Amino acid sequence: MKHLHPSSVTVFQQPHYLQNFVQSTFNALPAEDVKGATIVVSGDGRYFSKDAVQIITKMAAANGARRVWVGLNSLMSTPAVSAVIRERVGADGSKATGAFILTASHNPGGPTEDFGIKYNMGNGGPAPESVTDKIFSNTTTISEYLIAEDLPDVDISVAGVTSFSGPEGPFDVDVFDSSVDYIKLMKTIFDFEAIKKLLTSPKFTFCYDALHGVAGAYAKHIFVEELGADESSLLNCVPKEDFGGGHPDPNLTYAKELVERMGLGKSSSNVEPPEFGAAADGDADRNMILGKRFFVTPSDSVAIIAANAVQSIPYFASGLKGVARSMPTSAALDVVAKNLNLKFFEVPTGWKFFGNLMDAGMCSICGEESFGTGSDHIREKDGIWAVLAWLSILAFKNKDNLEGDNKLVSVEDIVRQHWATYGRHYYTRYDYENVDAGAAKELMANLVSMQSSLSDVNKLIKENRSDVSEVVAADEFEYKDPVDGSVSKHQGIRYLFGDGSRLVFRLSGTGSVGATIRVYIEQYEKDSSKTGRDSQDALAPLVDVALKLSKMQEYTGRSAPTVIT
Repeated sequence: MKHLHPSSVTVFQQPHYLQNFVQSTFNALPAEDVKGATIVVSGDGRYFSKDAVQIITKMAAANGARRVWVGLNSLMSTPAVSAVIRERVGADGSKATGAFILTASHNPGGPTEDFGIKYNMGNGGPAPESVTDKIFSNTTTISEYLIAEDLPDVDISVAGVTSFSGPEGPFDVDVFDSSVDYIKLMKTIFDFEAIKKLLTSPKFTFCYDALHGVAGAYAKHIFVEELGADESSLLNCVPKEDFGGGHPDPNLTYAKELVERMGLGKSSSNVEPPEFGAAADGDADRNMILGKRFFVTPSDSVAIIAANAVQSIPYFASGLKGVARSMPTSAALDVVAKNLNLKFFEVPTGWKFFGNLMDAGMCSICGEESFGTGSDHIREKDGIWAVLAWLSILAFKNKDNLEGDNKLVSVEDIVRQHWATYGRHYYTRYDYENVDAGAAKELMANLVSMQSSLSDVNKLIKENRSDVSEVVAADEFEYKDPVDGSVSKHQGIRYLFGDGSRLVFRLSGTGSVGATIRVYIEQYEKDSSKTGRDSQDALAPLVDVALKLSKMQEYTGRSAPTVIT
């Protein structure tokens, strides 16, 4: 219960459930972050958000907060919340000390679907473990909560400040359109004029799918009004409480309409797909990048942004402080860092690890394989930032191609050129869901015990596949944070091969329904004559080795994964 995140709406509608979490959070924070403070309350607009905003606002008043900032219609993307905490100054000079974000990320919304809440700190990033542990421990012992029941509900569909005399003194609720603050920040990062030239060129076509999430509250303002894109290039950009009945997860499975439009669907259409397409998740912190009939993996995306940032994006013109990726993300970024002589960090999964590096001025750009990319402009991943980064790279590469007969440099051209320069990390993830938790733990334990004899491991590999490189190192990943010295152990099992390939095994959610085993399979190919192969073909030998090494079928009884990414 560190973040109530996510649970079904019906759980949150139980008496006192949300209130207990909110009061436990107030009790876990230093007094100056609550008493007399400014607190942001907003989210992705999913079902139950509007009720939750009113409850939290009344609790903030009773706990002595001076004011609450709310996004218009309770809408504020997770990256925009981070930006608002860091950048916004109220008319009275106030700055926010933190935020309650109402989201269950990429999970579906609606009366029978999911809701969630998390707290972000004064740096704009998620609460660190020291705080979330305290919140959790408070939820187990809490006996009362404070709420100003007689404070009237605030109309959050109209911008403006409403002032009350609260139980602890004057109390204001400021409702505002956060897209204004977010765009102001984006304009300090990107060259909007250059992107506008690209988006308004008749040669360039574009499509953005918000999957009916909160990104829709920013899309028209940014892409149409600021950058001149055609309104018809926006798909599903009206935020809905139930995300239009869909699953707001920007991947090839759930962003069906965009995938079809970009020419990657099952049915072949004779309509020419756009040059560039992108999608966001419910709270707009994740992104998927597509070219015409071409999918860019998240691991490649962060590497390509890092490789092109200094020349394409004004914010990075003076150089990158460093780059970082989560451990399961492919090593494409590592190769860029090595070639460009950049500081490089491999961290456990969880955005707060990137945040520490950024607060210490050690990291500019970071990303993870689960469709999250970001930079040190805020302390959350940022889906729209990633789209603007790609548009900046396309604008830079095409600055001389928008007029005349020159062919445009496409998304696919950029990716293939990157592979030719740095090599290609063929990459896939196999998820085995709802596996018996006992069997899953045994499988993982066996993978760890095998690491004590790599010669046996290599013998086993050679017997199965002579075309796979040998394992040169294997461990359980642990991370010592260079900033605060904290150590995170048991972050996944790694097998590293001599040719730069990797196998990673992670176990998550050993809950009542069973566990999920994730296998990350990554084949590195340096030979530029072999970087254009079909991904599944290139990965087949290593997939084979992963399944044999882990004895997947023997332990789990599964002959195939639940999901392949």
